[in-house]
Amino acid sequence: MEPAVTSTAPELAKRQLDIGTMIHDWEAGQSFWADTVGLSYTKFEKIGGGVRQHRFDGNGSVIKVNHSRQPMDPHPTIHRRLRIVSDRVTEPRLVHDPEGVEVELVPAGHDDIIDVEIVNATANLGEARRFWVNGIGGTEIGPGRFRVGDSIVGCVEELDLTRPTNRRAPGFRYLTVQVQHVDEAWPRLVEMGFVGETPPVSLGETARVSFVRDPDGGYLEVSERAEFTGRPIPR
Repeated sequence: MEPAVTSTAPELAKRQLDIGTMIHDWEAGQSFWADTVGLSYTKFEKIGGGVRQHRFDGNGSVIKVNHSRQPMDPHPTIHRRLRIVSDRVTEPRLVHDPEGVEVELVPAGHDDIIDVEIVNATANLGEARRFWVNGIGGTEIGPGRFRVGDSIVGCVEELDLTRPTNRRAPGFRYLTVQVQHVDEAWPRLVEMGFVGETPPVSLGETARVSFVRDPDGGYLEVSERAEFTGRPIPR
């Protein structure tokens, strides 16, 4: 029996999902995202553990390119492809980042994409639907496709899917959803039966962040940022 839904879905503080990826070679990554994909560089942050995060604007979605100065071993991920609107193309064009992950450039409106679509593998489409619709508040716009704010999560079934267990590995590693109240959203998702990886913690005056695992083991950062909510971050 599926766990009961105990309250309404979280109120979004931002209409775009963000995508986190990890790379070994920052120079190659910078060239790919700036020159090949055509995104604007917006910000740099040190996030600890020998990782530097470089941020690019993907039509309102933040593409977080995390450069690890330490070696990383390959590890399974559920994220199969990023589809992103680009004014450089009039029809879809597939390119690959330095770690070999797929990025598809599409014209605005192609397959109803406004900003980005992240394509995830799932071993159970019904559970993926429960997570993205009942848990996060998305709307199913087609078989296995869920609109969250303006972004889309597309799910393709892989019954032999290997669940990820490591967020620090090459390629796409996690998604981020910005909410108004992370201290309400995170425990609600745990009550629904989803794995709470990391409870909410404040990062100075900037953000309060947490991580939850989707039914296939994918990492979702549930974040509350002062710049989106307009409120101070609770200590």
